[in-house]
Amino acid sequence: MRKMHKFGLAAGLSVALLAACGDNAEENNNAAGNDNADNAAEENNGADNNAAENNAADDDADNDGEASGSDYGEELEYTITGIDAGAGIMSAAEDALETYDLSDWDISASSDAAMTQALGDAFENEEPIIVTGWTPHWKFSEYDLKFLDDPEGVFGEAEDIHTFVREDLESDMPEAYQVLDNFQWSEDDMGEIMVSIQEGMDEEEAAREWIDANEDMVAEWTDGVEEVDGEQIDLVFVAWDSEIASTNMIALVLEDLGYEVSMDPLEANFMFQAVADGQADAMVAAWLPLTHDHLVEEYGDSMEDLGANLEGARTGLVVPEYMDIDSIEDLQ
Repeated sequence: MRKMHKFGLAAGLSVALLAACGDNAEENNNAAGNDNADNAAEENNGADNNAAENNAADDDADNDGEASGSDYGEELEYTITGIDAGAGIMSAAEDALETYDLSDWDISASSDAAMTQALGDAFENEEPIIVTGWTPHWKFSEYDLKFLDDPEGVFGEAEDIHTFVREDLESDMPEAYQVLDNFQWSEDDMGEIMVSIQEGMDEEEAAREWIDANEDMVAEWTDGVEEVDGEQIDLVFVAWDSEIASTNMIALVLEDLGYEVSMDPLEANFMFQAVADGQADAMVAAWLPLTHDHLVEEYGDSMEDLGANLEGARTGLVVPEYMDIDSIEDLQ
């Protein structure tokens, strides 16, 4: 039986026309001459006005074309919506502000759920928003999003998600160790579970649906692994949508082998500490080489890295496609 321990956790211009009328021919001639002069003047004024209007239109077009990041900055109060403060992506975002000389901007810490809620609210009203984002994540299926270019490479090219286990897990639980060591899947695989959960399916049900549809892959992870009789194994994870998907799925695979599985959502630093201290047995939620690198430096010597279970993840600053901005440099 699965046990879940939860710790809690958007000029117009006017013209006056004057007409002169005379009683005699001289007055009429003068009037005609005056009318012609007035008409000529009016035509010249009209040409000047048209030129001025055209210049104004050109200026507007130039301003629209610039659609500067500073304009968005004022609308967003120079705030980027982030996730939990302990995440490596938040440190990278702070580094980006310094690297790109964005001293007016701040990163607002929140959570994965709060960030995606703010993103959804912005999309509903087609308002600007900048968030710390990563793939795989269901939001890229739900919304039309893009990463801002990062020419300085602050966020790196790509990341992998690694599996870490406590010391001595191989000797204490060889069957679980083998499954966790074999576990590897793709961004599309994880995305299927995330989208199902986002569409309202229960987390465990979504994971079970994926397992049932991918029996051949799961069989590769469990090939030659003996069943066990109710041994307890404790998994920890950071409560991001991606890790909710992966941890629920691998928990079910272990349950099918006879394990009693507990799942504890923790902040990233406590997740690493729990495995390093032996309070938890494993996690499949370590993003490297950037997001959790500082935690590997602190705790890595006290746990075992089984390698990547998903390759090609990405982190960075993310905006809706409807925003006229393409690079972090545009925020200057």
